[in-house]
Parts: sequence; C-alpha cells; structure tokens
Amino acid sequence: MKKKYLIVIADYYKDIAKGLLESALKLIPKSNSIKIIRVPGVFEIPVTISKNIKKFDVFIALGCVIKGETPHFDFISQASTNAIMHLSITNKKPIGNGIITCLNMAQAKKRKKKGAEASKAVLSILSQ
Repeated sequence: MKKKYLIVIADYYKDIAKGLLESALKLIPKSNSIKIIRVPGVFEIPVTISKNIKKFDVFIALGCVIKGETPHFDFISQASTNAIMHLSITNKKPIGNGIITCLNMAQAKKRKKKGAEASKAVLSILSQ
C-alpha cells in the first residue's frame, strides 16, 4: 500500500546531509509519496515532525551532530533522540532515526551513508 513519507533533514553539514539523504532515498520503494523538509539543525527535526505528524504515515530524521569542546553535543543528541522516540511512541508512527553522532568530521564522512539504516528501520516496522 502506498505510504506518505516525510524526510526531515538537518543540512548544517551540507555534504553529510546530502549523503544521508541519498542513501535513505535509495531504499524507499518508488511507489510511495516522499516529501523532504530541510531544517537548519538537528534540534529542529522533532518539532518539524510534530507539526506534520497527522499528514504523513512514515518519518525519517536525518542529520549530523559533531562533538565540539562543550557539552552542547550531548544535550542536542540526547534531546533530539528522546523527542523522536516520544513522538513515535505517542503517535504510533514509525520514525527512522538517521541522526549520526560523531566525534569529528572524518567519522561523519565515513558514516554519511547511514541514512539507509533509518529507511531500513521504518520499512521493517511497516512490514510487521
């Protein structure tokens, strides 16, 4: 059955975001409807999903957080993960979490194909 997908992607790191998006899109069956919304950072992903929760069947969150010299990395990563999980459980809709957390840019570049894992996760839930 045709599903309506919303991909919310934080494009703060444009090259990483592009890789995440391309890898996620490869696995979504072409018969589905896909909308992409770009947001400035990972912190804006949950509120964007929340605003659109009734309009779509499936969600994929994509973005990258790279550790700096302050605890900001920990706060953003944890808050985003918790909010995405809460939205998914509360609304009983699959949300693939393709937000990668990396210690440096080299790690992020190696992991920019991880968007596919978020797609695999939601496809798995949909098949149950």
